[in-house]
Amino acid sequence: MRWTALVDLLFPSACVACDAYGIALCPACYTPATPLRFALGALPCVALGSYDGVLRTAVLAVKSGRRDVAEALGAMLVSLVRSVAADALVPVPTTARRRRDRGFDQGELLARCAGRGAGIAVATPLRQTAGDAQRGRSRSERLAAVGRFACGPASLSRGARVLLVDDVATTGASLRDCAGALRAAGLAAVGAVVVARALP
Repeated sequence: MRWTALVDLLFPSACVACDAYGIALCPACYTPATPLRFALGALPCVALGSYDGVLRTAVLAVKSGRRDVAEALGAMLVSLVRSVAADALVPVPTTARRRRDRGFDQGELLARCAGRGAGIAVATPLRQTAGDAQRGRSRSERLAAVGRFACGPASLSRGARVLLVDDVATTGASLRDCAGALRAAGLAAVGAVVVARALP
């Protein structure tokens, strides 16, 4: 028995919104509706919905370490991922500290779950160079934070079409920064898929 199966047996999932057992986010509490499409400059983006209500609760649960909720949200991203012609999914990486605290990188987990469902490979060429998170910053501080990501070696050919994956787009500074790093490395950032869009 895998250790994750043992953990699931001892501590079964409960809906993040209503506490129903056996599921991380039940259909009665949230079912994706019309996707929210927006653009960050030349980068087309799509989200499951706006960052409020159940989606906000779910994203905050992921940020608090709920791997099961991240997997449920990743599965919901499959249809959005399939709507974009891409060769690979590239998660927006979190900081090393956040990764240690949560036990996982939420962007990578979302991308791997979505990629598995959509049949698209996941590549992780991006890394944080600033070492600090955007969470807790003001809007002006977020927008001013540029050059926070670098693109290293990856199993992607030059010109490959890549789709960014992240949990929330607030100002979009991280997504724009990542797209710039990918393009500088010779990759085509064709868009971004996120769980939620924080509306102004």
